[in-house]
Amino acid sequence: MFDNKSILITGGTGSFGHQFVKTILQRHAPRRLVIYSRDELKQYEMQQVFDQKCMRYFIGDVRDRERLTQAMRDIDYVIHAAALKQVPAAEYNPTECIKTNIYGAENVIQSALANNVDKVIALSTDKAANPVNLYGATKLASDKLFVAANNMAGKLKTQFSVVRYGNVVGSRGSVVPYFKKLLEQQTDHLPITDPRMTRFWITLQQGVDFVLKNFQRMHGGEIFVPKIPSIRITDLAEALAPGTPLKTIGIRPGEKLHEIMCPSDDSHLTLEFDDHYVIRPTIRYNSRSNHFSPNELDEKGTEVPQGFEYNSGANPYFLSLEEILHYNELCQNE
Repeated sequence: MFDNKSILITGGTGSFGHQFVKTILQRHAPRRLVIYSRDELKQYEMQQVFDQKCMRYFIGDVRDRERLTQAMRDIDYVIHAAALKQVPAAEYNPTECIKTNIYGAENVIQSALANNVDKVIALSTDKAANPVNLYGATKLASDKLFVAANNMAGKLKTQFSVVRYGNVVGSRGSVVPYFKKLLEQQTDHLPITDPRMTRFWITLQQGVDFVLKNFQRMHGGEIFVPKIPSIRITDLAEALAPGTPLKTIGIRPGEKLHEIMCPSDDSHLTLEFDDHYVIRPTIRYNSRSNHFSPNELDEKGTEVPQGFEYNSGANPYFLSLEEILHYNELCQNE
């Protein structure tokens, strides 16, 4: 479905954007692949790697609706990956986080509608479920905006959906490169926030593949959640540096012990498919389907039990030390 199509990625110079572009160019022949971001240095560096004829590099900020609308002319599919994502930075700079993550989401929606884009998928986070930090709260607001945008579309063809997943192995600013940097500096211990802490775990390629599949699955209005494993922070440290002492430093501002992707409060809206969950909208649509099973690939989902919660601490699948190392190797080869 991506051959001879025009695709735009906001925040396209990030970890996801790099892997997405690599994957699309390997598997498909897009007409245009537009990287939309505000950092000219990152765009220059990315252009040294991806300089195919279909590639376009647009400098712009999701806060700038006029520029975004201009960039979306003749675009078929949009992936909204731009966000301020660092939890502590958001706590200390709340207004900036709101401008990018909420107002930016609204600008993406309005620009897509103005250009009659076919499909839009917004990337979300487990921190948007029952948020306890500002970053998660802004992403929850963003998710609600994209779900409601399907009503705003009216009789236009544009469809909006959301993909929500957990920590990406080895992404910039995440714990794995941080631990590796400390080990390269010959640290005598690894700092962990709390020995009880767990996280959902996914590779960049798995995230990209899930997004691509959901462009085929979507009706518009779904929040897609993959079934993925969890890790214990203590197991991660042991896998990377066996026998290295751990020092508990306490939970950072706005951090949870365990992450949630499908809250129990949404269990009456949640459908379980073979390899993912779908959280249906809380609102009804007036001009499009309100049925999300089967999806557009004719995959059928079943309702989960009342009170069901998809929680990293209660996940039935935890990675072993060997599996954690394997995931890290996959990440290095991506």
